[in-house]
Amino acid sequence: MVSALKLRLSGSLNRFASFTVDVIYGRREDGVARAWGGFLWLLSVLFRQISVLRYRLYKARILRAQHLGCLVIVVGNLTVGGTGKTPIVEKLARTLTERGRKVAILSRGYKSRKEPIWKKWYRLVTHTPAPNPRVVSDGKTVLLNSEVAGDEPYMLAKNLPGVLVITDKDRVKAGQYAIREFGVDTLVLDDGFQYFQLKDHLQLLLIDKTNPFGNEHTLPRGILREPVNHLARASYVFLTKSDGRSDPELIARIQKHRPGTEVIECNHEPKYLQQVHGAERKPLSVLRGAQVVALSAIAMPESFEVFLENLGATLAERFRFLDHHRFSEDELLNVARRAQEAGVDYLVTTEKDAVRIPKGFDAGIPFYYLRVEIEMLSGMEDFNEAVSRICFPRQVIPATRKRI
Repeated sequence: MVSALKLRLSGSLNRFASFTVDVIYGRREDGVARAWGGFLWLLSVLFRQISVLRYRLYKARILRAQHLGCLVIVVGNLTVGGTGKTPIVEKLARTLTERGRKVAILSRGYKSRKEPIWKKWYRLVTHTPAPNPRVVSDGKTVLLNSEVAGDEPYMLAKNLPGVLVITDKDRVKAGQYAIREFGVDTLVLDDGFQYFQLKDHLQLLLIDKTNPFGNEHTLPRGILREPVNHLARASYVFLTKSDGRSDPELIARIQKHRPGTEVIECNHEPKYLQQVHGAERKPLSVLRGAQVVALSAIAMPESFEVFLENLGATLAERFRFLDHHRFSEDELLNVARRAQEAGVDYLVTTEKDAVRIPKGFDAGIPFYYLRVEIEMLSGMEDFNEAVSRICFPRQVIPATRKRI
């Protein structure tokens, strides 16, 4: 009885959350949606003022950022979700490591397992020191799973041998720990554009070219974490999900708030299909003419589904869950059953979602994730040049490089 009640309550909360997301992204425009959107707008006015005040307090040095004495690079967004940040963080960290830097990625570990509240109270009462930051990877071994570490940190750790991945809400403490215990000389803050407590050297701001600022409202009515004019903090702007076509209006708006900033356009390019929890890899050509079921729990599922359709797949069904949703066994079994009944060739998910699929899960049909990597389109010839220009400004770029 209690279990059924919990399940019903969980389902209701998920439906309400999905409805709210649809309102924010403009997918629902009926009377109820408009009324709820009006209430969210009132909250967003308050959120905007708080974000502006916080920024001004740090800018005026009333609140102070801490220096850690090493290169600190921030990769972040003005908006929540959907800019394709993780592949850029991965490629940046890999390239820096290849260039001889000892890199640690610092993440807050969004949606990771939280410390029980009773432990926090116990520490408060007994004055016990806070636990050390979580080391997801020491550069040699992946030490934590996605449930404990969070999806993105685990994915980065799995794909980046030689790079430390550490999670903690307090990125200053995490940075100090990485320097003290592992001797790193470069910190990459994953999703750190709004993290003012740690003094940075470079701010790399990602903007989704297909949906730069949403409906222009801050949270919770829109997807902005802070006003658009705050992009003035950016050292460089990466336009992600670009099709290579010129967008003078968007470039002019960026330049208005940050005159002279370099705008680098890039695209997330599908590379291959990788078996979920397996070694088998298939070329993208197998999707041409294939019947596919798409499974995703990301902020912008449309972009993933468009990838599959552009590669020639026909989507028999699309299963969408809230961003970072942790799939239950019943949900996965239901998706697999529906895929089998539809007689599709493949069940395909995203790499970020694949880390939340339990090992040993048998879908009964071929189950793969789509591997996506960053490709430079304009502003830089390739990512190595971008890293050289951004992180090693005194180094001369070889004359053989051509600007696009």
